[in-house]
Amino acid sequence: MKNYFHLHLISDSTGETLIAAGRAAAAQFQSSQALEHVYPLVRNRKQLMAVLDAIDGAPGIVLYTIVDRELSEIIDQRCREMGLPCVSVLEPIIDLFQSYLGAPSRRRVGAQHVMDADYFARIDALNFTMDHDDGQLPADIDEADVILVGISRTSKTPTSIYLANRGIKTANVPIVLGVPLPERLAQATRPLIVGLIATTDRISQVRENRILGQTQDFRGDDYTDRAQIAEELKYARAICARNNWPMIDVTRRSIEETAAAIVALRPRLR
Repeated sequence: MKNYFHLHLISDSTGETLIAAGRAAAAQFQSSQALEHVYPLVRNRKQLMAVLDAIDGAPGIVLYTIVDRELSEIIDQRCREMGLPCVSVLEPIIDLFQSYLGAPSRRRVGAQHVMDADYFARIDALNFTMDHDDGQLPADIDEADVILVGISRTSKTPTSIYLANRGIKTANVPIVLGVPLPERLAQATRPLIVGLIATTDRISQVRENRILGQTQDFRGDDYTDRAQIAEELKYARAICARNNWPMIDVTRRSIEETAAAIVALRPRLR
């Protein structure tokens, strides 16, 4: 049985930073489950007062990223009155930066979401990745930063999209038992090529869930057969070993962890 608690996340921007911090902290308490209430784009007193009234109706932990000092002070005061714990997630970090750099912060809302060269590089990477999903457009695959290979249901597509959101052009190519990989892949010299693998049981389980959404005529016997999956994995491992491509086992990894492992491989292999 889990204990449930309300987790209120107030942000003057998109709330992504706050959500990530809140979930990272909540994940350390397995016996408790957070009921998230996210309030993005809170930028004036009227909006904030409505949020605080909502919090009063469902008391819990309050985390916020508000750069406006007046609004921050209102949150602190109201939480004290309600007897609720609250923390400004960015304030200790900003103070640390100011102390080390010897300069005050600009306190600009949404400063991390700037439409600069890096932003457009991420858009370009995302477009490239969507165009090169599941082995599409192999002719210019050498333009990728990373190429993921693996049998069906090894999280190639979601991992590719996650990497693209970090500005890394990523293509993914399926490995199918007995089917040669595209010649362009063997000729690629620029990208880091990584094989994604998993246990037979894990892939079978994911594939069985996938079949639930298929049409009535779909025959999935071979698709979920463990002996067949074991052969596919053996074939994939042999291809990666022959080409000296590093392999990552995604069985117990989240998409974020798999992506982090791939990013860590890039400088090591260049």
